[in-house]
Amino acid sequence: MSARLLCKVASLRHISPLQYRQFLWTHQLHKAYAETQTDTETEEGDGGKDVQPQPQGAPLVEGYRLDYNPSSYLRPKPDRGTALSRGDLEAEEDARVAPSSLFPPPPFRKPGNHYSVSSSRRLLSSTKNTLLDLAFSHNSGPVKSEPSPSHRSASSAPNVKGDPRAFQRCRSEYSAMTLDLSRRPPAVQSKQAFNLLHRVTVLKGGMGPADVTAFLCQLSHLHPDQTPLVRGDTRFIMLLRYSVENLRQFTHGQILEALRSLVWLGLPPTHSMLGLYEAELGRRAGEMDLHQLLLAADLWRCLGRPVPQYLERLYACVSLHLAEVGVPELVQLVYVMGEGRRRPADLTRPLEQLLTRHLDRLEPEEVGAVCLGLFKSQTSLSEGLASRLVDRALSVVGQMSDFSLVNVMKLLRFSYLDHRPWLAVMAEEVPRRAPNMGVQGLMHVALACSALHYRDEIILLSIAERLPSLAPHCRSKDSGKLLWAFGTLGVLPSQCPDLYPSLVDALRSTEAEYQRYPEHLLTGLLGLAFVCQFPQDLLALALSPEFVNMATRSTQLELKKDLFTLDGTVALELPDWTGPRLSGQLREEVAETLWRYAQTDVCQKPEVLEAEAALKDLLGGEEFVSKRMIIPHTRTIDLEVHLDPSGRPVPVTSTSRQGTSSPAAGRSHPKSWERVNTGVTLTDDLVAQLTRAKGPLPPPPTPSLRPPPLRRTEPDEGGGLFSVGVDLTDGLVGALTKPRHPFLLSRKPGRRQDKTAAKLAIQVTNRNQYCYRSQLLLGLHAMKRRQLGCAGYQVVELPHWEWFPLLRKSRTEKLAYLHCKVLGRLD
Repeated sequence: MSARLLCKVASLRHISPLQYRQFLWTHQLHKAYAETQTDTETEEGDGGKDVQPQPQGAPLVEGYRLDYNPSSYLRPKPDRGTALSRGDLEAEEDARVAPSSLFPPPPFRKPGNHYSVSSSRRLLSSTKNTLLDLAFSHNSGPVKSEPSPSHRSASSAPNVKGDPRAFQRCRSEYSAMTLDLSRRPPAVQSKQAFNLLHRVTVLKGGMGPADVTAFLCQLSHLHPDQTPLVRGDTRFIMLLRYSVENLRQFTHGQILEALRSLVWLGLPPTHSMLGLYEAELGRRAGEMDLHQLLLAADLWRCLGRPVPQYLERLYACVSLHLAEVGVPELVQLVYVMGEGRRRPADLTRPLEQLLTRHLDRLEPEEVGAVCLGLFKSQTSLSEGLASRLVDRALSVVGQMSDFSLVNVMKLLRFSYLDHRPWLAVMAEEVPRRAPNMGVQGLMHVALACSALHYRDEIILLSIAERLPSLAPHCRSKDSGKLLWAFGTLGVLPSQCPDLYPSLVDALRSTEAEYQRYPEHLLTGLLGLAFVCQFPQDLLALALSPEFVNMATRSTQLELKKDLFTLDGTVALELPDWTGPRLSGQLREEVAETLWRYAQTDVCQKPEVLEAEAALKDLLGGEEFVSKRMIIPHTRTIDLEVHLDPSGRPVPVTSTSRQGTSSPAAGRSHPKSWERVNTGVTLTDDLVAQLTRAKGPLPPPPTPSLRPPPLRRTEPDEGGGLFSVGVDLTDGLVGALTKPRHPFLLSRKPGRRQDKTAAKLAIQVTNRNQYCYRSQLLLGLHAMKRRQLGCAGYQVVELPHWEWFPLLRKSRTEKLAYLHCKVLGRLD
């Protein structure tokens, strides 16, 4: 071919002559490979490994030599013991490989594989990648090297990602509305494909819809290794142009067949031609039947292209075909909803009716697919229907795959459904399945348990035993959420010594991902803080100005609160910390935001208001009680009370009362304890209530009469485990009815007098602060108790199982209870 002809063709292709020569050589190389069955030869030279593929019968291009030097495609890893700068984070993130939109990502991230060519995809041109892939995939003397330990473990590790389309193989009816990606058409040789493309140039504008569909269908039979050459051929681009020019003339079946062929050809989801196909299918949605509508949606999913406009038309049309919806149509519809990440509001009620009708006919994998679709689309079912769906899963749990079992756990997590029979069975299933499960599945099981506050040591320790061997394959999302789950449920490092160190190492190994997902680092560090673990290098990274600026610029997530919690924890629990801290302005901004929210939420809860009012009555005034966030970064409030060394309440200082909702906040308190009437007024009704007497106050007993026995208040009916009675002794009645100094009168003569005033943090807790059906505090609240002690406070808890039943009792019983709680803390 002459130089003039080369330049002419190159000008048509808008590329340089050198690039076009390279493309032609690659074309010949692939053509020769497709026509021969013999292996290529390999030559090794000094100073490196040089691969020169020589297919039999192919013309040898003289002077071509492919130098392969893996080290030139690798970036040196920064020191993990130091904080990365923003530039370093960006550089590492750019060097990572983004997952393909057409094919699922590899089972694990394989760190340290120095012999992987794909890891340098962004650094090489597409043509060079093609040559490298060919040279290393089809030579007779592959380069032999000893794989690294991490590479060996990755190759033997189980697949962490199940097949979300496995349910489509449960029934033959799915073939009419889905594409089975496991059944690729039989491959044809590349010579036939190029002959077809030659016919395209001959027919040109004379092709009709049937011709275009036939050409695309035959080209889709190419081997996947050959499809990149076809996609880059101008004749294929010409074929696509002819297809869209005549798109209105295509039948529904022809346009769907063309789209199916484009899936097998691996057309990029961002290709401009696909936008025209999407618009045409959206226009025809009202004319297509239910199976065609669902098939089109499935093909778009296989292409990896988001099509929100088409899905809107699909959901609108489904309501017209509800009578045709059977089990496969229902499951496929829920799958499409989940992959579209959207819940159509108009379909919620019909969807519940369809699920109710077909629930008992669902196969095990279909149950898992429905749970996953509801979870991804954030579709809330009624509690009764969600419980019935989990009942169905429970009945077939032995036949479910690990992937489907994890999907049921995801639904429980989203619905906050404490299905106790299912959770009880998980104590048997998870330990049995954990040795063969991947890290992502285990992460979702642990995360569901933490979301439900369900602490089952059998489940958690079986996961913890498996995780250290899988930690090198964790994404930042996996390690961060696992640390959060175990920390929230209070699994201590002493219970699983290898768990936390391995997950911390996983956090360090994925630093490059924090440029895109900073929340994963913060999530993991907070989970570690819950169990008093503080990796200082990662803390320095999270609190560095570069990371803070990046995290606070996020528009999708509010990370300032997490940074504030982490910063406050470092201040209290690492007093010798010399690393970076948040700016004072950012701390004040977040603290003010949290306090404004608390004033409208937790400060207005009945149990808190009642405790605050009763304490003010007991202590003698509002200046002795401060409702505020003592340590704001824990995001909850306390009722602060100060007692002097003799046990008398003293006014809370204006500094401590800052941020309180009381209108007297910040004012001076000239009143002393002696000048305040702190007792409860003695009335006939009060004495009658205390002695359980009826009618007016009885006359005082004569000396000959025996003193009345002690009485105990009886709990209300239905109190159950939360019933509380208070023993009304003579001392307690006297303390409540004396007009002055109730604390002094009730103190024991031999009690030790502290030299400093006691600062009490009175907490009104609720069941959401504890693990499910237990009195074990969740991670954040256990950390708060620990940090209040670091700040010099004594915690007085009003637990919900004691205080909530008293809300139905008399004022006197509440005062008696608080009196015992406050004074009992001083003993």
